[in-house]
Amino acid sequence: MKRNAISDLLEWKASEDRKPLVMRGARQVGKTWLMKEFGKNYYKSYVYFNFDEEDELKSIFKTNKNPQRIVELLSMIAGERILPGDTLIIFDEVQECPEALNALKYFKEKANEYHIIAAGSLLGTLLATPKSYPVGMVNLLDLYPLTFDEFLEATDSALYVYYKNITNGQQIEEIFHNRLLEVYNSYLIIGGMPECVASWTKYHDPAKVSQIQRELIEIYENDFSKHNGKVNSGRILMVFRSIVAQLAKPNEKFMYGAVREGGRARDFEEAIEWLVSAGMLIRLYNVSKIEHPLSAFDKLDQFKLFLFDTGLLKHMAGIDNSAILLKSDYQFKGQLTENYVLQQLRGQFEVEPRYYSDKNSELDFVLQYGTEIIPIEAKGGEDKSAPSFKRYVSDHHPEHAIRFSKRGYRKDGYITNMPLYLARKTKELL
Repeated sequence: MKRNAISDLLEWKASEDRKPLVMRGARQVGKTWLMKEFGKNYYKSYVYFNFDEEDELKSIFKTNKNPQRIVELLSMIAGERILPGDTLIIFDEVQECPEALNALKYFKEKANEYHIIAAGSLLGTLLATPKSYPVGMVNLLDLYPLTFDEFLEATDSALYVYYKNITNGQQIEEIFHNRLLEVYNSYLIIGGMPECVASWTKYHDPAKVSQIQRELIEIYENDFSKHNGKVNSGRILMVFRSIVAQLAKPNEKFMYGAVREGGRARDFEEAIEWLVSAGMLIRLYNVSKIEHPLSAFDKLDQFKLFLFDTGLLKHMAGIDNSAILLKSDYQFKGQLTENYVLQQLRGQFEVEPRYYSDKNSELDFVLQYGTEIIPIEAKGGEDKSAPSFKRYVSDHHPEHAIRFSKRGYRKDGYITNMPLYLARKTKELL
């Protein structure tokens, strides 16, 4: 399986301003595999240390602050010499040893010739409190589940070659359009969790994928209960389990009262923060104005929460595969489509997407591209009706306005209709 993040890692390796790298991402998105794969293919060797499995490792960092001494001891444990630039040092499950995370600061200051990547599950929750890691002394890289293009490359490499070469305004032949829509439907069902994609490419058995998705959700819920920080684990679980119901409401806006009757912000704010930091949920803020810079207009008390993987959301919502494959319409279709689009837009633009909603109108997504603001409508089928979106476009004549749907790729007046499978190429096709 190829991951786009390899190019980010290569850029990091070659950078003159390289610092130790911390990789964030939800559990099971493929961090360990990616670090080892990178070490195997782009270095003479790599050494791997897992703080969850090897307790005695922690003592090295508790008693030493000198990077050269740390490297000496790690070399002895690994049974090989660690050479600057030739050996990649991997710290996994580094959240189990805060001293190791902190030691990255000494490497940056005194031994930056060593190449180090650290990762761990729930690391985001640790990094959300700046005191717990060396701010400014590390590079950060976020890893998400496989995006549509990665999924396509893993499942149909020939079709991926065609997809990769699609250019701005290109006519997409019907045969390719239909095949890409089929892959899109499969992606909604399977999602981007590496284990699900690997199982699908090997067995093509949706029941096996469903079993993996169920197990993954159990692993996550188990993680919440093991979490013993200052955030109440029961509340984390309640918020997580409320996501489908939250999105199924007419306006999708997150309501504390929908988690628990009479629930207030103060009851669940920390739990939401924890889930967002852990990479499990994506928070989409409402903005009061559709103007640059978007973040200046965030309504911090109005947001939607989406799941970090569309396949897992589909599983949690209990949508039958036949609904996606055979029915043109089914309950929760719009929400699943929005979750998919958001998952593909993440990380493409400097500023994370927002949405706009007031009494009279709603825009599914609002993007900032440089100083330009781009309105986006996400449709799960071929339907073109979108009064708020059309009204905004006719009133403001934005340079770009995008409607994602199952229709073909074409310009419709001011609106560009992009097939849903092109969401990952949005920036490239502008």
